[in-house]
Amino acid sequence: MMTLEQVLGQLSEIQKRGYVPTLRAGSTGVGFTLETLLGIKENNIRSPDLGQIELKAQRANHKGMTTLFTFNKNAWKMPPLEAVRKYGSKDKKSRLGLYYTMGLNPNNAGLFLSVQKESIAVRSVDGSLIAQWNLADIVRRFNEKVGCVLLVKAQVEEREGKEHFHFHKARLLSGGVTQSILRSSLENNLLYLDLRLHDKGLSARNHGTGFRIYEKDFESFYQVCEEIEL
Repeated sequence: MMTLEQVLGQLSEIQKRGYVPTLRAGSTGVGFTLETLLGIKENNIRSPDLGQIELKAQRANHKGMTTLFTFNKNAWKMPPLEAVRKYGSKDKKSRLGLYYTMGLNPNNAGLFLSVQKESIAVRSVDGSLIAQWNLADIVRRFNEKVGCVLLVKAQVEEREGKEHFHFHKARLLSGGVTQSILRSSLENNLLYLDLRLHDKGLSARNHGTGFRIYEKDFESFYQVCEEIEL
């Protein structure tokens, strides 16, 4: 595993190359391209990419969302398959599923996010409790996976229908999140939950509840933001 100093040295060389073609089409292309250039294999492991530091790549001025981590541990209070069949809707593959980005306001299925002093929950307007997470557990998961982040920004050009990235700027974000920061972020629509499961017949296929933010808000979750000279 590379050290931070080794990664920064490679980033400096990548920055000097200017624009490089994406190695994957779509929203994940920027991260996949940077990881490939750094020699980091794509993975879905719980721990950060660089030992204690998570690597994140962003398109400059992009207004979309990014997933910080997924977390389901002991959260579901209603059996997932029951929840899918009671509140689900058809996806693009005609599967019945719960593919919802949850916020404070009820969605078309009547599901909403409820924020309490020490927990958050997905509830229904019919009074049912669907799933619940302790804020203390989310804080631990946040700090395990993205407590310290090397955030790399890329300028983007499209050439002959293909994205090209210039990885030109980096910041080191640290200073762990707290329960009060998480609660405030949820109450102010800075942090969202993505439900990602569907009916497989005898069970629900759960891809993991995603904790997601808009990329423009990423740095607001950290107390220290250090500019890195490439």
